[in-house]
Amino acid sequence: MAKYLVIVESPAKVKTIKKFLGANYEVMASQGHVRDLPKSQLGIDVEHDYEPKYITIRGKGDLLASLRKEVKKAEKIYLATDPDREGEAISWHLYYALKLEDKKVYRITFNEITKSAVKESLKHAREIDMNLVDAQQARRVLDRVVGYRISPILWAKIKRGLSAGRVQSVALRIICDREDEINAFIPEEYWSLDVNLKVKGEKKPICAKYYGTTEKKQGIGSKEEADEIMNSLKGAKYEVKEVRHGERVKKAPLPFTTSTLQQEASKVLNFSTQKTMRLAQQLYEGVDIKGEGTVGLITYLRTDSTRVSEEAEAQAAQFIDAHYGEKYKAAVNTEKKNGQKIQDAHEAIRPTDLNRMPIAIKEQLPRDLFRLYQLIWKRFVASRMSAAQYDTTSVKIQAKDQIFTLAASKMRFDGFMSVYTQEEDKDEENVLGGNLDENSVLEFINFDPKQHFTQPPAHYTEASLVRALEELGIGRPSTYAPTITTILARRYITKENRNIYVTELGEVVNHMMKEAFPAIVDVNFTANMETLLDGVEEGTVKWKTIVENFYPDLDAAVKKAEKDLAEVTIADEESDEVCELCGRRMVIKYGPHGRFLACPGFPECRNTKPYFEKIGVACPKCGKDIVMKKTKKGRRYYGCIDNPECDFMVWQKPSGEKCPRCGKLLLEKGNKLVCMDEQCGYVKNKPTEEK
Repeated sequence: MAKYLVIVESPAKVKTIKKFLGANYEVMASQGHVRDLPKSQLGIDVEHDYEPKYITIRGKGDLLASLRKEVKKAEKIYLATDPDREGEAISWHLYYALKLEDKKVYRITFNEITKSAVKESLKHAREIDMNLVDAQQARRVLDRVVGYRISPILWAKIKRGLSAGRVQSVALRIICDREDEINAFIPEEYWSLDVNLKVKGEKKPICAKYYGTTEKKQGIGSKEEADEIMNSLKGAKYEVKEVRHGERVKKAPLPFTTSTLQQEASKVLNFSTQKTMRLAQQLYEGVDIKGEGTVGLITYLRTDSTRVSEEAEAQAAQFIDAHYGEKYKAAVNTEKKNGQKIQDAHEAIRPTDLNRMPIAIKEQLPRDLFRLYQLIWKRFVASRMSAAQYDTTSVKIQAKDQIFTLAASKMRFDGFMSVYTQEEDKDEENVLGGNLDENSVLEFINFDPKQHFTQPPAHYTEASLVRALEELGIGRPSTYAPTITTILARRYITKENRNIYVTELGEVVNHMMKEAFPAIVDVNFTANMETLLDGVEEGTVKWKTIVENFYPDLDAAVKKAEKDLAEVTIADEESDEVCELCGRRMVIKYGPHGRFLACPGFPECRNTKPYFEKIGVACPKCGKDIVMKKTKKGRRYYGCIDNPECDFMVWQKPSGEKCPRCGKLLLEKGNKLVCMDEQCGYVKNKPTEEK
């Protein structure tokens, strides 16, 4: 009979950990939190020292009963929830929910679900760390008072179903501020001027860029200025004044933290932050691998540390030596020095075993899981490799008193780039054709003047928003994905082609929050709050002190807002569909299953119908609109709006272009356009969108 009970958070870990520990151990899962603040009320006694009132989460009664049964049989109980504040708090709640006061209770943590890590954690069992618990309690209580005191004001003044949050409101403000910058931006004209020259004895011409005069660097602001320079150089002699050879190194990237993983997965794999975290959780908890059973493929996924354990460091050095050679090994440890507090008990996200190469387990992983594992594996291997080395050449060319420059680089040693390249690494190489020196004879071919305009700041994407939140010190690794998911679900923002745009509703909520609760949406205030929460974790700040300093100001602001804020009406978005019962233009409403069309004449007219997104392409069979639809299982397809009368349907998005061979529609497939008639087989490249 099992003598020891190990309680983990996720049922997915149970089988794996049981296999590592053997017959003396029973392993059970708490399935996340077992106690929380009540949903129906604030749950914090603001009159008596801000004491939180915890209750058993609905539906967890049976689970707790079965855990209590096992607790009675066990000699020792090991609480093995996740290795962060949240995990520590779950262990603390379990301690009280299971009445473990008279039992031998130990807290264990492991950064990866491997046999050695789990066994090792038992040797370093400790007590529950109340500083970590209190840091989580402080965060939970602050989030609760902000959400439960401010959301009802949004319901009363704007409309029901809205919410405010300590971190989500700041994230919304950051997006709105960027939108304001974009709207206020006035483009300025500038010109570039290139000169194409032939080098005597070389086939390939060279292209040099305008730099300025012999006295100073200067830009070109207008066509007139560009024309003036070109006219002044008619018949001028072009001479090579200086050729400098040098070298440049490009350091290996750091291994992933939660934030950098979310950013890179968004850029490279087009994953949302939520999807990245879901897949990373699966990789951490364990995947079935032939011959090994269920194994955790990566270390813990919520971390802002770039530290790597000595064992992993040694394994990486050995692996790189064996597969790539001695010269590819990094000479020194690439460690991030970070001024702000980082949860350094954690490691960076890395594979649990480098010998489990992505290609070897590709067949056993679903496509997206494989792509994310491969990204993590490659990034970690690259982070332990030597820098890439380039030979650089910079050339200064003079014509009269004007200077043109030319820069080129050639890779001498690929280093980490033999394994991993980022988007910005791909255009690094710019080879200079032929040999150029002070004696080279140059012959003028032509000028290439181009007009440009300064560009406004880019719209946020999920990746750049995560980077902004991290740089500003708002939220923590575990909060980025839920924050973005919440403001998307509340329809404060919308996503189009990766870009994030603020909706009218988002603008109204942000304006109201800035007017009534300026401190809540203040970036510095929120970042400072994170620092205070870190202080609780370190044991230098009492958690209730933070709450008692925060709550009275919030309470006063809420009372003032209830009295002073004016109500705002947001009109529903009109569609071009006409209600067949009463002739009014139908409006787009939002329900639990997404958007639908409703008659604005409610309650006299109760007509509703499904809303389909038109793609601006006519049906080739009947000429009506093609719309985007979804199957019962959620798979996207494109069909005629007049279904079932017209049965046109395709899985890929029609482009609106017709096939030049057979006249049928061309469909979008990746970066290609293909004819919908497979017999025809016509394919062409998709026109590239201008950046």
